[in-house]
Amino acid sequence: MDTRVRHRRVRVGNVDAFYREAGPAGAPVVLLPHGYPCSSYEFRNLMPRLADRWRLIAPDYPGFGYSATPDDFDYSFDGYAEFLDDFVRELGLLRFALYLHDFGSPIGARLAIRAPERIVAQIIQNGDIPYEDALGAKYADIEKTWTLPAAEMRSKLAEAINEETFKEEFLNAVGPALADCMPPDLSKLHWSLMTPERREVAIDLIAGLKENRAWFPKHRQYLREHRPPSLIVWGPHDDYMPEKSARAYLRDLPDAELHLLDGGHWLLETHLEEVTALVRDFLARVHPGAA
Repeated sequence: MDTRVRHRRVRVGNVDAFYREAGPAGAPVVLLPHGYPCSSYEFRNLMPRLADRWRLIAPDYPGFGYSATPDDFDYSFDGYAEFLDDFVRELGLLRFALYLHDFGSPIGARLAIRAPERIVAQIIQNGDIPYEDALGAKYADIEKTWTLPAAEMRSKLAEAINEETFKEEFLNAVGPALADCMPPDLSKLHWSLMTPERREVAIDLIAGLKENRAWFPKHRQYLREHRPPSLIVWGPHDDYMPEKSARAYLRDLPDAELHLLDGGHWLLETHLEEVTALVRDFLARVHPGAA
């Protein structure tokens, strides 16, 4: 079985999009939208570990990774959901499981709401949650900027986009032992891809968290009404999304499987084998058939 990751490009509207793919063409699909400030690179190790039974597809969003940064793209959560919808249509993906991590969660959830029948299951791993009362302490720092005039808010957010904060984003709240497991490539690679244009993209996206807050009820309604089979795998050492964030999902997904690992926000770097085992077991039960 060929489990190697392939690196491909496809035209999606006006976007020259890069994506990673692994697994047989006819296998059940798992879609992997990435988080911030990362790219499809975050799934590089998980993909070959699942590619014997599933087809894994991980795109880079416009303005991230190796995808283009067009001037006329809507760099918002809604815009990225539109891109993801066009992407799956371009590749002819009719049904798939979603891996939701970080900003990939509100983007992927928007995709799910557009066509719930396409979603076979969801794996939620330290995804941005739709529960205001269960956010971590670090979100308070972002919320403080919301009271500022728009230009001042953007200026404040821009101060936090630098190489040092990229490093902090990946380390988050993990202790020294786990910090040694975090490859410096994560921050070095993604900071090296930063341009003035992409800096503005990052500001747009972080500023968009304010408007995204008003969208939380729609996300919760989708979970409550459609109850997609869900695996919640969580690293509680996360200043944005601690343990209470994971447990909040159970309000609307009472049948979800919840596993807390002794890790942080980027479990695929520190607890890859544990996550892989849980995901394989879950997908074998809920997404075993042909696409």
